[in-house]
Amino acid sequence: MENGNKNKVERKREIVLRVCVTEAERELIYEKMRQYNTSNFGAYARKILIDGYVIAVDTADIKAMTAEIQKIGVNINQIARRVNSTSRIYEQDIEEIKRGIEEIWRLQRLSLSRVR
Repeated sequence: MENGNKNKVERKREIVLRVCVTEAERELIYEKMRQYNTSNFGAYARKILIDGYVIAVDTADIKAMTAEIQKIGVNINQIARRVNSTSRIYEQDIEEIKRGIEEIWRLQRLSLSRVR
């Protein structure tokens, strides 16, 4: 840097692009930024301008399915401990596992139906 520009910040991106939009277009852009889960306009604009699109993936179904699988895992561990200590398995335990598996399949079908 030169002596007169000690406080000047060197930027990687030196070219500024500007675009004029209406109020409605600006609100639409901000809404799409919220959907993409970003508040960084520069990063969002570069992504859109370079790639032409942004894909936001909704993972709510996967999270719900993961939670159900986790619950079933906890239940199976509890049942296994009880079987190991008593050498007995109960019909209620088996039914609980079946219900959990049915819920996983229901979530799986729901998730797949939304993709189509």
